[in-house]
Amino acid sequence: MLELDGQKLSLNQIAAVAKGEEQVALSSAARRRVEESRRVVEKIVAAGRTVYGVNTGFGKLSDVHVEPSHLNQLQLNLVRSHSVGLGPPLSEDEARAMMLLRANVLALGYSGCRPVLIDTLAAMLEQRVTPVIPEKGSVGASGDLAPLAHLALALIGEGEAFHGGERLPSAEALRRAGIEPLTLEVKEGLALLNGTQAMAAVGAMALFRAERLARLADVAGAMALEALRGTPVAFDERIHSARPHPGQIAVATHLRELLRDSEIRKSHLENDPRVQDAYSLRCMPQVHGAVRGALTHVRKIVETETGSATDNPLVFSETREVLSGGNFHGAPLALSFDYAAIAVTDLMSISERRIDRLVNPDANDSLPPFLTANAGMSSGFMMMQVTAVALLCEAKVLAHPASIDNVPTDGGKEDHVSMGMTAATKFRAIVDLAEHVTAIELITAAEGLEYRAPLQPGRGVKQAHEIVRSHVPHLTDDRSLAPDIQKMVAAVRQGKFDSLI
Repeated sequence: MLELDGQKLSLNQIAAVAKGEEQVALSSAARRRVEESRRVVEKIVAAGRTVYGVNTGFGKLSDVHVEPSHLNQLQLNLVRSHSVGLGPPLSEDEARAMMLLRANVLALGYSGCRPVLIDTLAAMLEQRVTPVIPEKGSVGASGDLAPLAHLALALIGEGEAFHGGERLPSAEALRRAGIEPLTLEVKEGLALLNGTQAMAAVGAMALFRAERLARLADVAGAMALEALRGTPVAFDERIHSARPHPGQIAVATHLRELLRDSEIRKSHLENDPRVQDAYSLRCMPQVHGAVRGALTHVRKIVETETGSATDNPLVFSETREVLSGGNFHGAPLALSFDYAAIAVTDLMSISERRIDRLVNPDANDSLPPFLTANAGMSSGFMMMQVTAVALLCEAKVLAHPASIDNVPTDGGKEDHVSMGMTAATKFRAIVDLAEHVTAIELITAAEGLEYRAPLQPGRGVKQAHEIVRSHVPHLTDDRSLAPDIQKMVAAVRQGKFDSLI
């Protein structure tokens, strides 16, 4: 059981809850904080003080005072009016991550809501009632307003939710799960809507996959190096100690482990006319390591955000003050997801170059042309590199930063927006493309190793080759390779190579 206290959450914790492997509950200390914060809001209402979002309109309408008798309706109207998301829904894992992150932010006790909001989110996670949240519609400035509104809509028994494998009206999904729909009170609609949890959830789940992929790139690269009879000299510890970037050192260490005890390496230790390998082989520590460094930087930002109050206004119960600010602005996440997207695209780029070297008869060190023994009659792996190029081109287009864009919204009140949700969904799309390119490299490198037999590759490479072969057979005659790629992508996502990374 993960107790929510507004603490930083790791990517592993987010993924565990998202996948239903971990349940959550509000900690007792956090419950007291939330209750104290709520009392401040109730005293403000009783005193008739004017506070943004409590008894005023929202955004450009913040100077409109709302009568006390209409304050609960104000919050309901906010949720309904902001539920304008479009496009396909977030995956259930992403929506569940979003619920977790919103519950944890509320647990900080700066939102002025009742504990029942957090308890309801926890119950929905436990019973797998997952709001249907369209992915489009957020500019990531006054929070992810539209996605979070759809989340809130499900909590009050409106909109739709997934439950038991069905897409249902939320009221019915809650009824089947035995969960009472919420009736929102003062400030609670705003407490649910203001925040960066949609972009954080989508980006965090993509980052979890990207980090696995960055480590798996070493495995695919080591397989390619062995198939191409490359040298591990470039991974010598002394070289990387002379340029001690942590990611670079980690990748070089990983490659040395994967290549240990290679018979293929021993076979060309002497009288090899080649002096150096191509950059796509020789510079794996530098490139893969830089990608790891970028993703580590992004992880720190995401994990900081998971324990950050992103509401407006914030309630400080110690001084009984309610202060308006801009913690809902998604700039930290938007910039970091754009950075991660560029890094993963570069990982795809170097992978595609290795795929080309494996199939290209002008560069593959005596391997059969396009890895087929019957070249001409058969095309073998020719199209594997073509498909990788197509995917890489798409990723390059998507890698254009979203965070540099700005279109003022809300009558000019929100005059600088982050486009953080767009950055997150683009990053997710690039990770998906990268998983496919890595799958292509794994299959192609495994095929290249067949032509080095009976010589055995390094220990780790041999294990990787066996994993590939457990899903994709050796190519003896031309066949459609699309199903093979999909099988390998599934193996990557299921963690079949995790023991090697």
